Amino acid sequence: MSERSVSRQKQGKQWYTVFAPEQFEREELGDTPAEESEQVLGRTIETTLGDLKSDASENNKKLTFQVDEVAGDSAYTQFDTFELTRDYKRSLVRRGSSKIEAFVTVLTTDDYRLQIQPVAYTTKSADHSQEKAIRRTMIDLVEEAASDRTFKDLVDSVVEGRLSSAIYNDAKLIYPVRRVEIQKTTLEARPEEVAAEEEASVDVDEDDTDVAADEDVDDEA
Repeated sequence: MSERSVSRQKQGKQWYTVFAPEQFEREELGDTPAEESEQVLGRTIETTLGDLKSDASENNKKLTFQVDEVAGDSAYTQFDTFELTRDYKRSLVRRGSSKIEAFVTVLTTDDYRLQIQPVAYTTKSADHSQEKAIRRTMIDLVEEAASDRTFKDLVDSVVEGRLSSAIYNDAKLIYPVRRVEIQKTTLEARPEEVAAEEEASVDVDEDDTDVAADEDVDDEA
């Protein structure tokens, strides 16, 4: 019996192998122990795109996955967060240039809500109107990308750099841009959560309408 097996038995817990989502080729992310399989649900695990692709040049991109399914001793995850490392973001800053950020909340075609944070770095200092125009371009392109993509396709576009490239190509027509990145993307709500929020919003609106109607009746009386 291996030392690893003995160690697991001593802990009195079962170990579960955690896998990345299918869009990341179900790569093995590591192991996690738990007394019950239900305890594994909701756990998060962080890795880098470099580790997933065996490409050290991609180690500046962090990915966080959350366990949403357990089958046997395997735990399967869903995308949760994409983020550039702090050191990499710091390396992009230059004196005498502008850093232009945007925070965009979007809904994909299959009703996943995400917040996407693009950032552009100019070659020289841009004025207010130029920064405003670039920010508007970033927001419009992120919203456009979400409007005709599923959750999986939008995440792929972010992680693989296609969305940042599209923003760069349009932004450079406004003012010389040195770099565009998606610095962070976060899954805010899944379809069932979005539906529940919308239903709750409708219920609140109906209650407000009922109260307003009652007040009108009282006024007439």
